[in-house]
Amino acid sequence: MKRILLPAGGAILATGLLAAGLASTAASASGVVDDTALTPSTKVSETVDFWFKANGAALRAASVYRYDYKEVDKIVQKGGYTPDTKPGSTAPIGEEKKTTVKVQNVNLPKTIGKVFFEGRDGKLYWCSATSIQGAQRNLVATAGHCVYQTGANGDVLNKWIFVPGYYQGNAPWGIYVGKQAYTHYDFSNYEDYDRDYAFVTVYNGIKLGGGTAKKVTKAEFDAYQGVKDAKDEEITQAEYQKTVDLNGGETPDAWAKASDFDDLVGPDYPGAIKVLKEVSKEQFDGAPTGQKNGAQATQATVTETVTESQYKGYTGPGYRKIDAKGNFTITHYFLKYWVKRTTSVKYYRTTFFIIEGFVKDAGRLGDNVGGQGFAWNQPTGKYVRTFGYPGGEHPDGNKPYTGVTPKWCYGKTSTQRVQYPALKAEELVGLKCAVTPGYNGSPWLYKYSNAKRLGYVNGVTTAVFGDVDGNNRYDYIFSSYFDGETAAVYKAASNNWSGKLG
Repeated sequence: MKRILLPAGGAILATGLLAAGLASTAASASGVVDDTALTPSTKVSETVDFWFKANGAALRAASVYRYDYKEVDKIVQKGGYTPDTKPGSTAPIGEEKKTTVKVQNVNLPKTIGKVFFEGRDGKLYWCSATSIQGAQRNLVATAGHCVYQTGANGDVLNKWIFVPGYYQGNAPWGIYVGKQAYTHYDFSNYEDYDRDYAFVTVYNGIKLGGGTAKKVTKAEFDAYQGVKDAKDEEITQAEYQKTVDLNGGETPDAWAKASDFDDLVGPDYPGAIKVLKEVSKEQFDGAPTGQKNGAQATQATVTETVTESQYKGYTGPGYRKIDAKGNFTITHYFLKYWVKRTTSVKYYRTTFFIIEGFVKDAGRLGDNVGGQGFAWNQPTGKYVRTFGYPGGEHPDGNKPYTGVTPKWCYGKTSTQRVQYPALKAEELVGLKCAVTPGYNGSPWLYKYSNAKRLGYVNGVTTAVFGDVDGNNRYDYIFSSYFDGETAAVYKAASNNWSGKLG
């Protein structure tokens, strides 16, 4: 059985949109362009904070953008493609140095990455995308359905950002908040999937780096939603005792640890010192809270925030956990005892910090990663190379991709138009490629130079994934045919400056 993965009800997304109270408007003389505000400048800082807070927890929480799909049992292919104008192209920008490539090792372009956003259901999702050449070096190409969501009250997707070079949760060149989205009028208003593409202008990037550590109380530390740190330092017994005296016998930021427990006493023993002994969670849960060996034992826990590398490398008895805010934490379990002063005791204080000014302007997208060229009305049946982030499963449940690293496909595009009447699609382009959802929005690069890592965007993967041979594994992806009307949408977007964050 031949089968194509399609959205339930035939169509996934469209617009007709209102964003931040602004109506979508036709923006070109040809009447084919819709432009819609994504993020006003007053909301940019809020969007940046949302994705960067708690060490990028939201980026890691996002999942493949997908819907309830239905299957059709027939692929209709008919005729060839008829360009509506002369072929054209815009040259790429970026790496210009030519090198000799003797073997077919595929060099991934710096321009590719993920777009992240919040869906109407409040959940976080991602698609694939690429930086593309524009007059202002601030342009992203992706699928139309990765920018808009349809329905009776169709709307732009919220908190939209582009992360070029995304790799295993890292944003090496920062994040770029979307400002204005450009799509074809027929996609926006009629859900025509022959036009499932979008070009998005983005503000200057924001990158983590630098920052000022500000010392705070533990209460302020616990309440803070941004980047933070905690450090332990050894102190003298006098400093420890001063903390005890200032806090009425309590030690919120200081603690003591004994090297042995040969001199256990009770809390009423003259000069007794309260110390902590770290144990496993199991020992902690099973320990008595009353008398033990003549000394009263009680319990305490200390949770510290650590770096990701410290978290992964930790082998002690503490309990590791990534908390709701995305912080890497280790919870230490202690039993409290009282010992004589003759016992060897060390004293510590935990200092808490929040990191302010931790982000900086990374500059224009195209200046940082370059931009692929753009081509339209090109002949089909030519080789293209596609790059994206598959992360979903095949129809049989097999999930070969994680979505954290980019993958690629290479082959000739179909020479016959692929038709899906339910989607009003009559001239999609097919490509044999065994990837899964998450790859949608990925660029199809024509005349890709492996040495320069640059080519021409001549398509983007739509929401349709095909199982042509009927073996319950996707083996085809599809793109709109890029023609003169696509060029009109691209040109409307490419000349608009979005500016720095503000």
